[in-house]
Amino acid sequence: MPVLDPSALGERLAAHSRAVILANQAPNGAFLAGPTFPQYQFAWLRDGAFIAEALDLAGDHAAAGRFHDWVAGLVAGSRVGLARAVTDAGAGQAPDPADYLHCRYRIDGSPGPEDWPTFQLDGPGIWLWSLGVHARAGGRVTAAHRQAAALVARYLAALWAHPSYDAWEESPEHVHTSTLAGILAGLRALDTVAPEALAGDVAAARDALAARLLAGSGAFAKWDGNPGVDGSLLWLAAPYRLVDPRSERFAATLARIEAELVSPDGGVHRYRADTYYGGGEWLLLTAALGRVYLRRDDPGDRDRAAACLRWIEAQAGADLALPEQVATRALHPEHIGEWEERWGASARPLLWSHASYLALRRELLAAS
Repeated sequence: MPVLDPSALGERLAAHSRAVILANQAPNGAFLAGPTFPQYQFAWLRDGAFIAEALDLAGDHAAAGRFHDWVAGLVAGSRVGLARAVTDAGAGQAPDPADYLHCRYRIDGSPGPEDWPTFQLDGPGIWLWSLGVHARAGGRVTAAHRQAAALVARYLAALWAHPSYDAWEESPEHVHTSTLAGILAGLRALDTVAPEALAGDVAAARDALAARLLAGSGAFAKWDGNPGVDGSLLWLAAPYRLVDPRSERFAATLARIEAELVSPDGGVHRYRADTYYGGGEWLLLTAALGRVYLRRDDPGDRDRAAACLRWIEAQAGADLALPEQVATRALHPEHIGEWEERWGASARPLLWSHASYLALRRELLAAS
């Protein structure tokens, strides 16, 4: 069995990753997604949930708990609007934008500027899943956390089948597979964090969602009716554990991702038509691929996971900052300039990239 070489770079990058995450956590627990990139100087439920998972894997339960405190307070302050959103959904209507949970918030808990695709259902689901990780890792789960989990569960149970923006904040007219996966992972976490909430409409919605997402054959697709594959589908196996990575259906999905989205150098793209900053290779997806290999544990998979880790390490700058993506092998390089003119250079550091590196490295060390 190969043993991961704890190289000097790996040790330094791991320490720096933890430091940059904690340095950009506000006293109330919120994480700034990209502290030097103006469009990302907000706190996302999705990014924060993945960051908190990595902290729990590293044993930083107090920091992860502060994030869950922040989300619980945000949800409690939104409870009246969430109730209206549930009522509207029951009547077959989309919620009023003033009532739904937004994707990104200012540190004080107020919604970010309105010039953003804010209706995203995966974030609340991923937060619930992350709270379950926190509980299983030995982190504290408070009454406020459980109350917020119950509110979010009712909200997701009412709205899960509604179209919304996906994990990449695109295509709001569709119900996305990765969104359904995040919601199902969250509702399954209720068994750990708030089993009293898993009754009635919530239990029925979880069963219906599982049937829609997990039934069928052939590779998972970006959304029903879209034959394309998406890198976020890796999350079904790792870290959510919704499917066995060795199952026939996920194996077909992984084979497509490897053939269509993994570059010759080992980085992972989001999807073939991606033009955001040219459609580069994303560090957080490369980490997810490594974690899938570790969960599958076929011959050579630890070496493949280690290669993913080394690829991420190679993207670190002299200051050890990890970017969101790299454009060395961009799918559509003709689009890089338009994004740089609009927003400047691609985000660096991205806390989610640093968190994904920590999570993969932790799992790889544990498996060696």
